[in-house]
Amino acid sequence: MTRVALVTGGTRGIGAAISKALKAAGYKVAASYAGNDSAAEKFKNETGIPVYKWDVSSFDACAEGVKKVEAELGPVDVLVNNAGITRDGAFHKMTLEQWNAVINTNLGSLFNMTRQVIEGMRNRKFGRVINISSINGQKGQFGQVNYSAAKAGDIGFTKALALENARGGITVNAICPGYINTEMVQAVPKDVLEKAILPLIPCNRLGEAEEIARAVVFLAGDDAGYITGSTLTINGGQYMV
Repeated sequence: MTRVALVTGGTRGIGAAISKALKAAGYKVAASYAGNDSAAEKFKNETGIPVYKWDVSSFDACAEGVKKVEAELGPVDVLVNNAGITRDGAFHKMTLEQWNAVINTNLGSLFNMTRQVIEGMRNRKFGRVINISSINGQKGQFGQVNYSAAKAGDIGFTKALALENARGGITVNAICPGYINTEMVQAVPKDVLEKAILPLIPCNRLGEAEEIARAVVFLAGDDAGYITGSTLTINGGQYMV
């Protein structure tokens, strides 16, 4: 029986690469998105992967969205919590809106989404929850107190949920990407990239979204059944520097 995978933020950037890789690996994939209808429609037409629009920072929206996905594709076996936003600014100037938006989307969404599927996974004695955190949740980042706090919280969420469900055939793991060649990083000025970012990466290049996606496919598979509560760091060695 073909397993169902749901990827939040699954129509652009790293999320799109994850959705495509899971489909290529034989999963029935659903990709959720928040607001870019044109990008989602283009993704759907190019890949044949069904897309669903909802706000992952809303518990009720997640409940309704997951219910629709499961009605159309079947119970969710693999959940990839990938959706995230940035609202950068130095903390002494950060607004409550900037703080809440990032915490609710990047951390709150893990509860909002995983809570919808965890009981079904426990009943079926199988599940994979894969949370996309960040190197900045491991080391912090200037101007990203909100983002770093949320992404560090993702790691704590991963470890605790893994402990609760390890006996039930459910694994919970986190992936922490470094600088990945997505639209967001491509918007960084070339001189900043070459002088301030690449010198910090021992591999001397940006990562590719497909490299994150391959790690997700591995963690989602049966061969990764003994890996849980782990944090896989994919950053070209940057965290060592």
